[in-house]
Amino acid sequence: MINRIPFLKKSLEKNQLGGFIVADETNMLYLTGFEGAARLLIPANNESVLYVYGVNYEAAKASVKNCSVELMQRYEDANKKVAAQCKKLKLKNIGFDNLDVSNFLKVRKNLKDAKLKAMSQTIWDLRKVKDPTELSNIRKAAELTDKGNEVAAEVIKPGIREYEVAAEVEYAMRKRGSEGTAFDTIVASGLRSAYSHGGCTSKKIRRDELIQFDIGARYKNYRADLTRTFLVGKPSPKQQKIYDVVMEAQEKAFQKIREGVKARQVDGVARDTIKKRGFGENFVHELGHGVGLAVHEPPSLNSASKDVLKAGNVVTDEPGIYIVGYGGVRIEDTVLVKREGAQRLTKASYELTV
Repeated sequence: MINRIPFLKKSLEKNQLGGFIVADETNMLYLTGFEGAARLLIPANNESVLYVYGVNYEAAKASVKNCSVELMQRYEDANKKVAAQCKKLKLKNIGFDNLDVSNFLKVRKNLKDAKLKAMSQTIWDLRKVKDPTELSNIRKAAELTDKGNEVAAEVIKPGIREYEVAAEVEYAMRKRGSEGTAFDTIVASGLRSAYSHGGCTSKKIRRDELIQFDIGARYKNYRADLTRTFLVGKPSPKQQKIYDVVMEAQEKAFQKIREGVKARQVDGVARDTIKKRGFGENFVHELGHGVGLAVHEPPSLNSASKDVLKAGNVVTDEPGIYIVGYGGVRIEDTVLVKREGAQRLTKASYELTV
C-alpha cells in the first residue's frame, strides 16, 4: 500500500495546521489500510497514531505499517483520548474530517485552547484521484460486477422473484472473489422500475415489463457500480424509444468525459439529450458520482457541481428516464477519467431483451 499520510501532512503545512483528527472510518482505511479503528491523529511534526479498541487491536498491529497503533480500553472515550494526545503535543490549530455535533463538542471541551477547523475536503482532494493500486482494485470489482450482470441475464425469466435474481447474482460474484456487494442490489421490475432506487422485493417478474438491475461488487474494499435495464419478451415502441434515448444520453455524456471538463457540463450533455426527446422531467437524479472506497463520493456530476474532472477520477455515467405508473430505464457504467477521453471499467452487454 502507498503511504498516503505524507500527502496529508503536506496539506497541514500549507494550511498552517499542527495536526489533523480523522474520525471517518473510510478515511482511516484510506490512510492506513485498516478498517475498524476509532480515531487517527496525524500531527504535522510527530508520528501518527491510530487508536483501536481491543476487538481490533491485534489485527491492526499486524497490518498497519505507516503509524503507531495504540490500544484503547473498552470504555475509553475516543474523543478524550485523541484530545489528550493533542494537548501532550501542544497542538493549537487542528483540522478534522467528519465529527458529528456530539463528538465535536466533546473534542472542543477537551481542547479549549485549540482552534478546530472542519476540513473534510482535504482528504477528499486526495481520494478523488485514484492511484494505480486503487485502479487495479476497482477494475477487478468492475470485472466481478460484469459477471454478476451476465448471470442476471441468464436467470431472469417470467415467474422468478426479484430477490431470487439478486441472490443468484450476489452468490455468483462472491464465488468469484467479491467481498460482498458495493450496495444493496436493485432488481425493480414492472411499475417499480420507475423508482430510481427501488430495491428488490418478492414481486414476480413478468413478460414485457422493464426490469431495472443495479449491482456492484466490492474487491479489497473498492467498489464498482453498474445498471442495466432488461425486458423478457419484445419491447413495445414506447419502451424501445425510452431505452434508445437513455442509451444516446449515456454515450454522449461518456464522449464528453475527460480531464479538465467541468462535471456539470457532462451532466448537461445527458440532461439536454433527454430533454430534447421530451423526457426532461423524467430524469430525476444527477448524472453520476465518484466511486472508490465508497459507492457515492466526490466528484459529483450534477447541474450544481463545482468539480472539474481530473485524470484518475472514477465516476459513474448513469442517465435515466422514470415514468411513474409505467416504468423506467437507467443505463450506468463505472468510468475512468483520462487526460484524453475516458474508459469504461464496466463492460457488460447493453442488450435490452433477455
